[in-house]
Amino acid sequence: EGLIEDQRTALVEAVADVDDELAELYLEGDDVTPDALAAAIRRATRARRFVPVFMGSAFKNKGVQPLLDGVVDYLPPPTDREGVVALNLDQDEAPVPISCDADAPLLALAFKLEESRFGQLTYVRIYQGTLKKGATIQNVRTRTRTKIPRLVRMHAADMEEIDAASAGDVVAIFGVECASMDSFVAGDKRGKQDEGPRLAMASMFVPRPVISLAVAPKKGAAPNVVDAFGTALQRFTREDPTLRVHVDAESKQTIISGMGELHLDVYVERMKREYGVDCDAGRPSVNYREAITRKQTFEYTHKKQTGGAGQYAKVMGYVEPLGEDRDAQDGDEPFEFVNECVGTNVPSEFIPSVEKGARDAAAKGDLVGFPVEGLRIVLQDGAAHAVDSSDQAFRTCAANAVRQAIAGAGAKVLEPLMALEVTVPTEFQGDILGSINQRRGLISSSNVSPDGTHAVVCADVPLANLFGYSTDIRSATQGKGEFTMEYKTHATVLQDTQAELVKEFAAKRAAGEA
Repeated sequence: EGLIEDQRTALVEAVADVDDELAELYLEGDDVTPDALAAAIRRATRARRFVPVFMGSAFKNKGVQPLLDGVVDYLPPPTDREGVVALNLDQDEAPVPISCDADAPLLALAFKLEESRFGQLTYVRIYQGTLKKGATIQNVRTRTRTKIPRLVRMHAADMEEIDAASAGDVVAIFGVECASMDSFVAGDKRGKQDEGPRLAMASMFVPRPVISLAVAPKKGAAPNVVDAFGTALQRFTREDPTLRVHVDAESKQTIISGMGELHLDVYVERMKREYGVDCDAGRPSVNYREAITRKQTFEYTHKKQTGGAGQYAKVMGYVEPLGEDRDAQDGDEPFEFVNECVGTNVPSEFIPSVEKGARDAAAKGDLVGFPVEGLRIVLQDGAAHAVDSSDQAFRTCAANAVRQAIAGAGAKVLEPLMALEVTVPTEFQGDILGSINQRRGLISSSNVSPDGTHAVVCADVPLANLFGYSTDIRSATQGKGEFTMEYKTHATVLQDTQAELVKEFAAKRAAGEA
């Protein structure tokens, strides 16, 4: 009993150090009741000044109930959270406060998709309102409306059929075609929204992909396998916003792009396991970018006479880098077009064609064949012909003019830089530091855990030097090391690396592959 009292006194003193109300009671010698202590712990925990720790064992079911009671007593409920807003798409995405109210207009977010034997199973979190079986909901992104045939509450792999769910619930629905992070509102059968504005939850931040891979079904695959290949890619892109798929306009190859080598390998393996599609995968290619280093003027005239109406256009202006404060990030336009023309030398109806031509030139640089970023293009003057000028003529003229200007503006190559975090036993710390240096990594920190058993090394490493790193770290640490990486930024490559990339691109172009 004396030990328990001593421990309680120690707990009161620890909480009094971070909570003024309890400290006042303790210093005045007043009795600290269990309710007063619980209230102080709750205040300090919510203020992030105190961390309650519970002991227990899930295997023996020891201490589980006190832990759950602690969650209820000390952690804030979702209804206490302030500043939760949705975006009103009818008012240019103006923020709208939302409340955890079952009687408010419906607002739900699809956050996970799963393929089941009954079709696509969509997990949704209801932020506001009530979702009922048989009700009609509207996908805010696609504007499509769907009637909910089944509504279930998940218990691990078991499903419990329910008729309704309200704000704060996480449930799953069948029969809804959507993508991950789509928002839903209420919609009736006539195609009108039941009530309230058209709201959507803010999407999560999706970094741009940093690695690409050409994939295709193996040669001679049956038509049903080819169809399954397309179905798999459609499903994967709905599930994962960081996976992107496109068909290269020149090579006609299907290109998948993602956040790392392992990320793409997982999807290639899933196609084989879940859809029976064996794929031929090319060598992973890094998504380089190009940029310019200085201002460069341009003046270009496009003339073409073919017997009938010809083509004529002339543009004048300059290109310049946007600057460090406008480096292209996901969601930030890496291209800026400015029209400074005065008068009608370039008719206003041709200005959009000039911008399209400029974008055509920036979409593929002449240095290594990747998009040119951080580019401002300013149109200052030009000339047109009453008969021979056309949209196509000005688009072609602008594209050629900007290509020439970029070539003379000190073009450089940018490579994706990854934020790498490696966790290894302490005895392997030196080996890991050496391997990162060999891969041209810049080490930002290297810390040892308080118990001295593990070391955490953080570094910025070029993605091109991280291929095969998972195998290398396993062999170097006897399988005890692990790492994570995420895209950080694009940085200028070394001169010798740029020379190699330019040489490789020139060889591909000569061979007709680029």
